[in-house]
Amino acid sequence: MRFGSSTKVALAAVVAAGTLVAVATAASPIQSRGPHGEKGVLATTIKLSGSEVAKVKGMHATAAIALHYGGNDWSSAQVAGLKHEFAALGIKVVGVTDAKFDANTQVSDIQTLLAKKPSIIVSIPVDPVATAKAYKQAAAAGVKLVFMDNVPNGMTAGKDYVSDVSADNYGNGVVSAQLLAKKLGGKGTIGLIYHQANFFVTHQRYEGFKATIAKYPGIKIVSEKGVPGPNFAAQAQTAASAMLTRYPDLTAIWAVWDVPATGVIAAAKSAGRSDLVIATEDLGLDDAVPLAQNSMVCCVGAQRPFDQGVAEAKLGAYALLGKKAPPYVVAPALPVSHANVLQAWQTVYHAKPPKSLSSAYKK
Repeated sequence: MRFGSSTKVALAAVVAAGTLVAVATAASPIQSRGPHGEKGVLATTIKLSGSEVAKVKGMHATAAIALHYGGNDWSSAQVAGLKHEFAALGIKVVGVTDAKFDANTQVSDIQTLLAKKPSIIVSIPVDPVATAKAYKQAAAAGVKLVFMDNVPNGMTAGKDYVSDVSADNYGNGVVSAQLLAKKLGGKGTIGLIYHQANFFVTHQRYEGFKATIAKYPGIKIVSEKGVPGPNFAAQAQTAASAMLTRYPDLTAIWAVWDVPATGVIAAAKSAGRSDLVIATEDLGLDDAVPLAQNSMVCCVGAQRPFDQGVAEAKLGAYALLGKKAPPYVVAPALPVSHANVLQAWQTVYHAKPPKSLSSAYKK
């Protein structure tokens, strides 16, 4: 089944602290840079002609997917986009692995996948240093490598790998900060829970959020804590509980993505703080349901993982054809609030909202 193009979601400008700040939309310029400072190219520009698709189909190529972690909505959507587009290109997926955030496991996963002799490997490296040797071995074996988000150290686009595909993570940080500032009316004290790891895209979200929230003089960051994983929800719950104990009047907490946000929600409930405002990144059921209920979660700077998967598959086809690919491809930030959460789900997942989400929506 073919899906239509993603729906563009626009939000009105946000007025807070007397400052007019335009909220990023699907048509806004990309605000992130690639792992080596590359300027991003929109994922919608990655296209194949009918004759190119026919050529790829005639190659009877194969592909494998090596995830850093497969246990969340984001990963599932990205794999769905990959499988959907690979099927349209006549490329058979011969393996999908889940490293569960462990670099050693991912190194082993790559060896397992290489034994299947795939033409293409699409992967999100757990760690850019610890996994580099394994990816270099794959490239030396002639496998076309397309990366999601992270890129291994010492590898060059167009030489060692095809391209890197990501969300506009800096832009997502900007979006979540602007939406949170609007919710708070430009005033309040907040805590931040960020990703304590060598992972440049999650760091971009943190940078985008901090740089933007600093433009609102009435909002003060009073506490920050990193979570290294892999148990992000539990670590975020511990961090949020400590923040709420030290700052009992804390207005809001920003979490780097939806899984840590679940820990913040748990901490707030345990502390009896149903009034705590929570902002985050990525749209999954864990944050979409409370957002639909208008309960604690106020806003999300969402990625478009299905669209990213589609672009990654097409870039693999670019490599098979010898077609030059841009080094850094980006899907734009998607601002999500209570008002548009159901439509945003369709944009992100190319599917109707599940009943658990649609039935939770309160007008």
